Formats: sequence, C-alpha cells, structure tokens
Amino acid sequence: MDMIVLILLALGGAFLSFFSGFGLGTLLLPGFLLFFEPPLAIAATAIVHMANNLFKLFLVGKYADWSIIKAFGFTSVVGALLGAGVLSIITTPVVVMTYYVGDSQMVVTLLNFLVGVTIMVFAGLELSLEKRPFSWSKKSLVFGGLISGFFGGMTGHQGALRSAFLMKAGLSKEAFMGSRVVLAILVDLTRIATYFAAIKAVGVGLVDAKLIGACLAAFLGAFIGNKVMQKKQWDWINRFIRVSLVLFGMLLISGVI
Repeated sequence: MDMIVLILLALGGAFLSFFSGFGLGTLLLPGFLLFFEPPLAIAATAIVHMANNLFKLFLVGKYADWSIIKAFGFTSVVGALLGAGVLSIITTPVVVMTYYVGDSQMVVTLLNFLVGVTIMVFAGLELSLEKRPFSWSKKSLVFGGLISGFFGGMTGHQGALRSAFLMKAGLSKEAFMGSRVVLAILVDLTRIATYFAAIKAVGVGLVDAKLIGACLAAFLGAFIGNKVMQKKQWDWINRFIRVSLVLFGMLLISGVI
C-alpha cells in the first residue's frame, strides 16, 4: 500500500510541476519518508527530481530561451550555494508558531514562513498586473535568480519563485516551459552536489524498486503533462500557476508543508 502511495505522489507531483514548476519534491518527500530516514529520503527525492527534470528537458528543452537562462541561471546557482551555506549554519530551525489540527501538530518555521510570504507577495503582484502589459527587465531576472536560488538552497522551495518571475519575462508558453526546466536542472545539480556525501554513504540503499518506481511514475506524469500542455492555451496555464502560487504560499505559512 505504501508503494502505491509513493507511485501516485510521484505521478501527480510530476504532472502538476510540469505546469506550475513546483510540487514534485513537496509531494514526494513525505512518500519517501514512509521508507527511509530523513537524510536518505531527502537524497532520494532530489535524485527523482533531477531525473524527472532531465526527462522534461528531452520533452521541451529545445524551446528554452537562452538569454533568459543567462540572466537567471548563474545567480540561481550562486543563490543556491549561499542558501545551502546559511542552512548549514542554522542547526535548529526557528519555530514561529505551533498548533494542532486534531491529533496532528502543525509547525510553522521562520524559513517556511518567509518563503511563503515572499511567494504570496509575488502572486499578489502577478494578480494585480494580470491585465497590464508588464514584464521583468533583465536586471530584475538576475535578482529573481538570486532570491529563488537562495530560498531553494535553504528550503528546497525555489520552483514557485522561479515561476513567479518567469511568468512576466515575456516568454511564449513553450519557451516558459523549456527555460524553466533548464534553470531547474542547474539548481538541481547544485543541490545534488551538496547531498553527494550522504548519497555516497548510503548509495546501495538507493538502488531499489522504490526509487526506480518513483522515477518511472514521475516520467509518466511529465509525459501526460506535456500532452495536456500542447492542447492548452497560455492563459489557462497562467491562471493555473497563479492559483498554485497562492495555495502553495498559504500551505507554507500555515505549516502544512
């Protein structure tokens, strides 16, 4: 039963992340925690995330806008390294609030609260400028790469902020998808490098049916997402991302994720 849950989380997360740019890691980590200790679960999630992005690169990478990647990508990597460095210094998460829903304890950490508020701010900006001819400048994209990479290095939630910036970069639907995948791979490579020691130490345990099954399910989710994307207009995808940003920010602020 646990394996079925893991497969469904990987498939659903990959499908949703194909449009929104975030969600696979958030959904998949709890699934791997059913089988592995936290360090191994985090490493396994990162590997599936990377494998899925490489598969998406095969599907839509040819549409990537390299001028956007140059403006956004380098600072994303720098930000991810800085965020990971800050995280290594913070030995104990700062808890803002705890509360109970039934028997479940919800914990809101300062980092997740800050990321959630930031995402909500950008989602609100996107909604307020929905019908205005507005796009980010190259300098703004450099800042967007830095801030999304920084929070990604600390919490792993860089995808939502990346999508918030790229939505207003003046890209076509295809270029948005392709550019976002290339940028995600750059940050994933940075993250995988930070996990290398842990992966090496427990590498034998990673090669099993759970990891392979999650990868294959994620590939199927991305494949279905690509087929759906080809039939949908950019306005529909834009609307889906805006709603996803708001919900994701609310879930972070409330301590659900």
